Amino acid sequence: MIDLKKINSLNKSEFLTIFGNIFEKSEWISEKAFTLKPFKNLDSFISEIINVYESSDNEKILEIFNLHPELAVEKKLTINSETEQKQANLKECTIEEFEEFKKLNFEYKKKFNFPFIIAVKGKDKKKILKIFHKRIKNSKEIEFLEAKNQVKKIALFRLEEILK
Repeated sequence: MIDLKKINSLNKSEFLTIFGNIFEKSEWISEKAFTLKPFKNLDSFISEIINVYESSDNEKILEIFNLHPELAVEKKLTINSETEQKQANLKECTIEEFEEFKKLNFEYKKKFNFPFIIAVKGKDKKKILKIFHKRIKNSKEIEFLEAKNQVKKIALFRLEEILK
């Protein structure tokens, strides 16, 4: 657990070590949030770091999307993504499930130009596949907004893990 006093006392290196991967491989968000210290309370800290992300232009958001791994097939994962996918049993797919994820990942990326992003916490592979099948039918505009929201959810889950 880390409290507000500790967050406000962290130097830049410590801050980035702890919060640098809240947004997948996008340390620059935490770096920008660091410059907003001191935070009044934990809610303002969370709001500030989320706001850095949400106020980014669509080009930056797309870059963040493309730093996310494909589900169930990506080999090199960050520690956060590895843990999250393992908890959703994505590392224990049958051959058929693996092939289905592989096919959907390919079709989705081809259609939207970024990988399928979902906050997997609290979901299993069957539920994720069901959502995957539904979302791949979305328009580019709707899916961009949904992916942006999912990235925010992932960040909030990661923050929750650090702050609890």
